[in-house]
Amino acid sequence: MYFTNWQWLALTLASPVVVWGALPFHRAAWTNLVHGAATMDTLISMGVGAAYLWSLYALFFGDAAMASTGMASMSGMDVYFEVAAGVTVFILAGRYFEARSKRRSGAALRALLELGAKDVAVLRDGRERRIPLAELRVGDEFVVRPGEKIATDGVIAEGSSAVDMSMLTGESVPVEVRSGDAVVGATVNAGGRLVVRATRVGGDTQLAQMARLVEDAQNGKAAVQRLADRVSAVFVPVVIVLALGTLITWLATGNAAEAAFTAAVAVLIIACPCALGLATPTALLVGTGRGAQLGILIKGPEVLESTRRVDTVVLDKTGTVTEGRMSLVDVHVAEGVAVEEALRLAGALEHASEHPIAKAIAAGAVDRVGELPAVEEFRNEEGLGVQGLVEGKAVLVGRDRLLAQWGLHLDGSLSAAKQAAEKAGRTAVAVAWDGSARAVLVVADTVKPTSAEAVAGLKSLGLKPVLLTGDNASAARAVAAEVGIDDVIAEVLPADKVEAVARLQSEGRVVAMVGDGVNDAAALARADLGLAMGTGADVAIEASDLTLVRGDLRAAVDAIRLSRKTLGTIRGNLFWAFAYNVAALPLAALGLLNPMIAGAAMAFSSVFVVTNSLRLRRFR
Repeated sequence: MYFTNWQWLALTLASPVVVWGALPFHRAAWTNLVHGAATMDTLISMGVGAAYLWSLYALFFGDAAMASTGMASMSGMDVYFEVAAGVTVFILAGRYFEARSKRRSGAALRALLELGAKDVAVLRDGRERRIPLAELRVGDEFVVRPGEKIATDGVIAEGSSAVDMSMLTGESVPVEVRSGDAVVGATVNAGGRLVVRATRVGGDTQLAQMARLVEDAQNGKAAVQRLADRVSAVFVPVVIVLALGTLITWLATGNAAEAAFTAAVAVLIIACPCALGLATPTALLVGTGRGAQLGILIKGPEVLESTRRVDTVVLDKTGTVTEGRMSLVDVHVAEGVAVEEALRLAGALEHASEHPIAKAIAAGAVDRVGELPAVEEFRNEEGLGVQGLVEGKAVLVGRDRLLAQWGLHLDGSLSAAKQAAEKAGRTAVAVAWDGSARAVLVVADTVKPTSAEAVAGLKSLGLKPVLLTGDNASAARAVAAEVGIDDVIAEVLPADKVEAVARLQSEGRVVAMVGDGVNDAAALARADLGLAMGTGADVAIEASDLTLVRGDLRAAVDAIRLSRKTLGTIRGNLFWAFAYNVAALPLAALGLLNPMIAGAAMAFSSVFVVTNSLRLRRFR
């Protein structure tokens, strides 16, 4: 809608947008010019500046001010204030939505991850007081109750317990700790009450590392984005030369200066690479946002290239393929002893203990025999086991050494069962009552119910799975057979895991590694693509490229599929953005697109790129 003096209103409204709103582009273009470089910002600045300056010329020195009810013909003095303002606003809007998406996806990731303690029970002046984790200082003593995560690295000042260090050691059997022993942040206190003296706080905690990871998740440049920058470095000078050539050609062929400048400005505007600038960030933001909803944290865009090339996936066993916690898997009893009686007596006694192995036995007993009887005169023999009275019987549950202290020994069948269990990498617990050793209970780390499905999914993506573990070969082969893995590398130390990954790479394989412990961190960093379980150790997460928040191995399949889909979308966006610019430039140079139509077409290409990227939200 045009009205008298609309041109002056357009000038008034457009000027702050072009001068102040587009200042980041102008500043970047000047910096590039000083360094003899040309980027997309150079082209944006030139396109916006040309449209605005030409409009000023037409308004003050041409006849554009005379067109009170509409625009003059293309050969006349058109003004393109709205194009200059529109291009600026559109690109700034894209950057705003990008920044907002980063904030929103960051909040979504933080809400999803929720790893590590948020507050801690610190001892000050002899009193226990809960404070935010951020207020904890080196030297502070804090209380860790059974079942709680140890807030940060420290040394035990008081108490003894069993600590689940599986994320640190890769072994599911808990570690006995006492006063003077060091403990690591994010490991779980599975036994008694501990008082820990903090030795490292703040940036060393898992929560702080995850927050940094969220901030870095969408920074960096993928190889495809670097390709766009390299092409832009050539594309921008070509467009500038083409615009000057258009201007000179039109003038040389006897056309009016106004028509020549109009065609040259159209070339600059049609080449304004908004779609090119949006191609990578929009797909990456939608892809990483969708990943956050599915419990997949993509650490950086360069990760996407790796997922396309991977052909081998190395899987850590404990906590990745298996649950990472103990369960009762077998019961062996002496001749004449009922399984239910052994479970009832041992389960009742272990139910009074807070040790993880004891909890596994108690839980297994409850599942099989139901309610457990009461315990009297319960006593914990540190590092050996427990003893007490159950249904009037003196019951011992624990190591051979505990039974030996009472002159009791396993008979031939029970001893053989114990040895077979230990040979398979399982933990055997002896049970005795009424003066005889009567049962052996076997506990072990069990395979996650979804692991076999996940391995099949990895194979369907063309990946070869390899099981890598520090456990003994027998236990590793049993787990591998259960989930459908043929290749097993067992009994390796953390340093050997790195060598195992390097050896596979030397064979020409592109290796992905999935792990969760501190012992996996070096291998995760060495692998072409590292995937860490979000339920694992902070250092493993920091060393990885992708974090699987759910702790479900199927998420690894989803992560690779989503990454490949996102990479494909980026490539598609870049192709169409380049194709659009290349196809439209000759039309603009021939005068078949005036700057208004060029601006509208440019906007359409950007809308196409954004719409194409939004399809990733439907990823399942």
